[in-house]
Amino acid sequence: MANKKDYYKILGVNKDAKGPDIKKAYRRLARKYHPDVNPGDKSAEDKFKEIQEAYDVLSDEKKRKVFDRFGYYADNLDPDSPFGAGAGAGAGGFDFSGFSWDTGAGTGRTTEAGGSSFRDIFSDLFGGSQQGRAEPPRPLPKKGQDIEIPLALKFEEAVTGLTTNLTVDRSEQCSRCQGAGDMGGPVVTCTTCSGTGQVQKQGGRLQFTQPCPDCEGTGRRRQPCSLCKGKGVTPKKEQVKVRIPPGVDTGSRVRIPKKGHGGRMGAPPGDLYIITNVGSHPHFKRRGNNIYVTVPISVPEAALGAKIEVPTVEGKTKLRIPPGTQSGQKIRLRGKGIPSVRNKEIRGDQFVEVRITLPNVISEETKELLRQFEKVNAENVRKGMGLE
Repeated sequence: MANKKDYYKILGVNKDAKGPDIKKAYRRLARKYHPDVNPGDKSAEDKFKEIQEAYDVLSDEKKRKVFDRFGYYADNLDPDSPFGAGAGAGAGGFDFSGFSWDTGAGTGRTTEAGGSSFRDIFSDLFGGSQQGRAEPPRPLPKKGQDIEIPLALKFEEAVTGLTTNLTVDRSEQCSRCQGAGDMGGPVVTCTTCSGTGQVQKQGGRLQFTQPCPDCEGTGRRRQPCSLCKGKGVTPKKEQVKVRIPPGVDTGSRVRIPKKGHGGRMGAPPGDLYIITNVGSHPHFKRRGNNIYVTVPISVPEAALGAKIEVPTVEGKTKLRIPPGTQSGQKIRLRGKGIPSVRNKEIRGDQFVEVRITLPNVISEETKELLRQFEKVNAENVRKGMGLE
């Protein structure tokens, strides 16, 4: 039974359209209806399969010739044609009475229908000259790969954020073949695998085979595009403006959309990810979004209380030391920590740990004052340790 699909109509081209026009129409429609572009849309998926089917036939000279003769226009063929309308009902409506096999010579040539070959017709239709080998698959739209780049940041840069320009080695869709990797020319033996469809790979001491990546295991491919060498993309070095938000930490992933490697056949490019590595600070320690810092205080400040200046990530600020503060005590400064990457309105806290320090040099007068202090404030500071 003849195929009633009008492949020319499906691709929106005239019956006398040339190869480049057919290819251009296919690419335009494939980009529009590809499942990756229309996720979950069953009608778009069916339409894409129909477009692919039409292109597979019309882009192949032999298949197109057979389609023009026996496909959609089967009902309009000359009734005297062996496959035409009005043919005998045998073999599903086809009349094979005009064919005979030359069993002596084994050529399969007929004595009627102008000396046509029954075998030749089906060879054209099913690619018998290649003994049933599959045609090289046509490339489909494919999103570009993502790129990851490490970026070292100072502690302060991670807190405040920064904007910088990075040179990125990426790729973009080939402008000559539009990502197809070939120019739609004749099928040739793949030079990568010498037509075997397999390539050898070395993994340590082991050697194994895998399908050839250039012909996808078919052993054949179309002549590669001279610009991209069959890859579908060309290299590009690009200056990319990168904004690092406040609050990133070591291992944070900052995404820059569509600055990864280029896609193929109209598919979008991948994304660029900046992986941050934050350096240390001589005074501050970070735990999550909180900051910890140790600040020395004198004995009088600890005993009598005081207001002192302490460092923060935003500069100096005043801190009240309560009277009787002990060494190692932590005092919290609310909202003086690191901003949240997800919500810039939220910040962590800063914890100040005080350490009481003694003067390096103690005069005789100071020693005497300390003796008097000890007499007035006699206290067993090790009470409760079982030393009584």
